[in-house]
Amino acid sequence: MNTIKSISAFHRLLSLPEPKHPLVSVINLHESVFIEDDVWKGFVSRYYCVALKRNATGKIKYGQQHYDYDKGVLSFTAPNQVQYLDLKTMDCENTGYLLIFHEDFLLKHSLATTILSYGFFSYAVNEALHLSEDEENDLLEILYKIDKECQHIDHHTQEIILSQIELLLNYSKRFYERQFITRKSGSHQLLTKFESYLNDYFNTESSEKGLLTVHQIAEAMNLSANYLSDFLRVHTGQNTQQHIHEKLISKAKEKLSTTELSISEIAYELGFEHSQSFSTLFKKKTKMSPLEFRQSFN
Repeated sequence: MNTIKSISAFHRLLSLPEPKHPLVSVINLHESVFIEDDVWKGFVSRYYCVALKRNATGKIKYGQQHYDYDKGVLSFTAPNQVQYLDLKTMDCENTGYLLIFHEDFLLKHSLATTILSYGFFSYAVNEALHLSEDEENDLLEILYKIDKECQHIDHHTQEIILSQIELLLNYSKRFYERQFITRKSGSHQLLTKFESYLNDYFNTESSEKGLLTVHQIAEAMNLSANYLSDFLRVHTGQNTQQHIHEKLISKAKEKLSTTELSISEIAYELGFEHSQSFSTLFKKKTKMSPLEFRQSFN
């Protein structure tokens, strides 16, 4: 697997001069020409990338998903993820900007840890961010400031640029939440699909399938786990794992109050390998053991 280790190496692949700063760069796609190289057939990088594409065509495979760029689409990629770029689909009229910053640029800064909380770095293609004109202008203003700051490097540069990057990510977080809310019909369908999946799963024998996981339900819905949890948190106040636990406890209460099954049998039917794990979760969520809950009905 090819590795693009530096910002300079990426600049060369786009026929660009050396970057102004060795660890961060704002790239104008209109000035870039992707050279033909086997690296595009499969590569990983050591940098984060925020791509604002306008009037763009082209396909890039990121992990197991494909990005199909469209007007005003903002997408995010993280270091060490396998990517594939199809140069045949690239249009020489592509416009937009790339903000790339090396993972080492975050060292000794709080963003090195908090950047992991921005779930959109793992979002799939159909979860990319569609921007309004005003939103796009807000982000372009930040990119301009970052590019300007790269021109003079001193002991303030890292802090100033990273504060701008953090601002851009926080704006993006706001815009994603706006997108979740404004796409009401799609949101309703997604919530309905999620609820149906939970009901179907827990209304069938779960013992052979094991415990339902966040990854399992996200995969069944063709979404990334982070996107699904963020979506649910915006619309319901709970993430995916909390919903799973809530449904599981509800089903457990039903079995404890309406059947003569033992605690171990109920745990097994719900997908637990060990009844003690079930009892621990049940008590954590209800402040009662399964046996105490059952006895409260007698």
